[in-house]
Amino acid sequence: MLANYPCDLHGHTNRSDGSDTPVEFILHAEERGMKIAAITDHDIRPPATVTVDGVEEDILVFAKKHGVQLLRGIEISCETHVEDTHLVCFGCDWNAPYFDRLEASVIESKIGSFKKLVEKLTEAGMPMTWDEVLGNNGYPVKPEMVQKKMIFELMGRKGYTKDWQSAKLFIKQSPNLAVAREKPTAKSVLQEIHRIGGIVIMAHPHLVVEPVSYEGRSISRREYIDILIDAGLDGIEARYTYDKTSYGGGMTPEAIEKEVKELYVPRGLIISAGSDYHADGKKGVKNPRDIGDRGLTMEEFMAEKRLVALLPK
Repeated sequence: MLANYPCDLHGHTNRSDGSDTPVEFILHAEERGMKIAAITDHDIRPPATVTVDGVEEDILVFAKKHGVQLLRGIEISCETHVEDTHLVCFGCDWNAPYFDRLEASVIESKIGSFKKLVEKLTEAGMPMTWDEVLGNNGYPVKPEMVQKKMIFELMGRKGYTKDWQSAKLFIKQSPNLAVAREKPTAKSVLQEIHRIGGIVIMAHPHLVVEPVSYEGRSISRREYIDILIDAGLDGIEARYTYDKTSYGGGMTPEAIEKEVKELYVPRGLIISAGSDYHADGKKGVKNPRDIGDRGLTMEEFMAEKRLVALLPK
């Protein structure tokens, strides 16, 4: 089935918490009729090459052969005390030492905090093991590749919650299960990404829970976004799969899109959009997000020169 939108600027592979390999991601994008798709894995640089039938090939060339213009990006988790502040970054110098430091610090903080969460869940009457998390429902991962969503999915499979979305909301709303891992501040990410030539787009802004705890004070989501804009935020995701994720608010995806555009188009932000595709269907998730469920039309994409500049040459 063809996608709703031909340009999707937010997607994941098995390099973080997705289930598709980069090759599978591109082939699925082709099946969905995508013209432009982005790999934006969590806290890890995008792949430069893929291996097909034992032959290594430039990933952009491989994608182009399959009718897809691929954008290489990264989704960086920010703010230790602000849930779901994720910044999608494109156009960077991917060889910059910044990414070496980021990836090393993320691995160290994730493993410790996620093991602690598994312990807390077990103590709270929801037993699970670290090995079960690593098993990832038949898609095993190394400890350094574990994502928090894999713990949510395990909670759903064990029947502790209805599904991974419910598990995420349950943990958000359970102070006794809170385990904070150290993350870079959004301001520091903006500074570093701009220094190495990239642009920064705030993902799924309405997943940021209010009130926002920021530098010792409570502020609104809108005030927090204003702080990021003042620090140089380039864009914001307006059209997103809120209806297929852990969003617990009362607005429809269409109402959120309208509000985001009304607030931030006049301020000159890039208006981005994406599905946050993870190939969740492979792991039994019902009503999973698919590439192009949300995204941009070709007209919307081509009208934004800062996005056009990201296309492979």
